[in-house]
Amino acid sequence: MAKFKLDEIDHQILDMLIDNTRIPFTDIAKKLVISAGTVHVRVKKMEEAGIIRGSSLTLDYQKLGYSFIAYVGVFLNNTSQTKFVLERIAEIPYVTVAHITTGKFNIFCKVRAKNTSHAKDIIFMLDDIEGIYRTETMISLEESINDKKRLMHTIFNEL
Repeated sequence: MAKFKLDEIDHQILDMLIDNTRIPFTDIAKKLVISAGTVHVRVKKMEEAGIIRGSSLTLDYQKLGYSFIAYVGVFLNNTSQTKFVLERIAEIPYVTVAHITTGKFNIFCKVRAKNTSHAKDIIFMLDDIEGIYRTETMISLEESINDKKRLMHTIFNEL
């Protein structure tokens, strides 16, 4: 497949969609002084090229009672157990992200919990998975940077 070429209009459409995935195409069209049909066609092309893969919803976990975030580094007995361990980790809904990594940990997870006691229970669930010989936990005191747009603009400038 040929590399999809984004132009400035595509950049602006993506910029608005990152701010609000539910923004109507007619609103985007008005702001960019183009037709809603043009926005629809461009978004569809970016979806077909795999640049846009669905849309997501941002939740305020603090308001839902899940403000505690911990990062858990997982050490495996053997790297051949990675797939099995990841399948078991996927069964724990409080583990929201898991990466296979190089370096100190075999797997690195993000955990959302209600409080420290709940986080402890989740970490014990991880520790009980066959193939994990130990974990190392870091508590997030505050999420200071979570900005998709800065990276997006850097990528656009490099294209």
